[in-house]
Amino acid sequence: MKISFYSALTKPITETMGIVMISLALLAGAYLALNGETHLFGIRLADRRLDVPSLLVFYGLLIGTTEPARKLSEIFNSIQAGVAAADRLYPMLDKEPLVVSPQDPTPLPTSHQQIQFENVSFHYAEGVGVLNGIDLTVNFGETIAIVGPNGCGKTTLVQLLPRFFDPTTGQVKLDGVDLRDVRLRDLRQRIGMVTQQSAMFDDTVFRNIAAGRIEATHDEVLAPAKKARAHRFIVDKLEAGYDTVVGTSGGRLSGGQRQRIALARAILRQPEILILDEATSQIDLESEQLIHQALEEFSVGRTVFMVTHRMSTLSLADRVLVMNGGRVEGFDTHSNLIQSCGLYRRLYDLQFKKSA
Repeated sequence: MKISFYSALTKPITETMGIVMISLALLAGAYLALNGETHLFGIRLADRRLDVPSLLVFYGLLIGTTEPARKLSEIFNSIQAGVAAADRLYPMLDKEPLVVSPQDPTPLPTSHQQIQFENVSFHYAEGVGVLNGIDLTVNFGETIAIVGPNGCGKTTLVQLLPRFFDPTTGQVKLDGVDLRDVRLRDLRQRIGMVTQQSAMFDDTVFRNIAAGRIEATHDEVLAPAKKARAHRFIVDKLEAGYDTVVGTSGGRLSGGQRQRIALARAILRQPEILILDEATSQIDLESEQLIHQALEEFSVGRTVFMVTHRMSTLSLADRVLVMNGGRVEGFDTHSNLIQSCGLYRRLYDLQFKKSA
């Protein structure tokens, strides 16, 4: 607030001071030139009497200095804003990360066979449990849909895989190797993630997709864009196509367009594990069906976790994980859960009532 207040004051103050100084110079110079004087109020202002041409040259030089003076005040404002930003930034940079790579990391297997959650619990704050005693095993190549009420821990569960944070108790393992024993870079290179609010950079569409693999060529970017059903709207609806700048946080794109670009970015990386956290929540039904076809093709030979509220996504899943209150309510195929899990049956029926 203080920076905004002083920044707002700077321009009118400098303008007023400039007008006052020029006015005083005009009056003093006019008095000296018209009266042939070199002194004003006993103060010597000139070595010789001023003539009108000399006075006009002086006025021109004086007016020419006003613009640099204004720019200096703007530079001062920028410096002050930068200092204030640095005061907030440096304490964050000085913080030690909660998740770090081990000193002596264990190599990951070249291709994984199973992901295991063993008695996993997680607490964001002391006494507040988000996940409680999660035990499950996911086989390589499976597509797992994760459903449940809001706040039941679905997103927290999948965020343990790239180690955005570590479980409070228990272990998450990849082929028997605790993820805490693996180098972070090696782990995250194998994982692709698309969230409801995926990061977008104030850059071109091409560079936003290529962020998944910076060295990618134009043709290599086009292929995943087509799979994510993003190519058509990029070419037809964006003014400069792949060279269109998307704006801060992708502000020039719709929510569905941002999600499709984020999905193309993830596909470009060719991850072994793909995490989709409400990745099609802002996409219309027609586009969603097209993306489902693309995901069905892309998921072959990959392990996919889909956090979703849309029951239409379940057609892609081999098994469904039902969560409630941070615990597993059921983990089975759709047809079995309809018979055995009351919560799943209610969620399924509710979704179809809304659709109707």
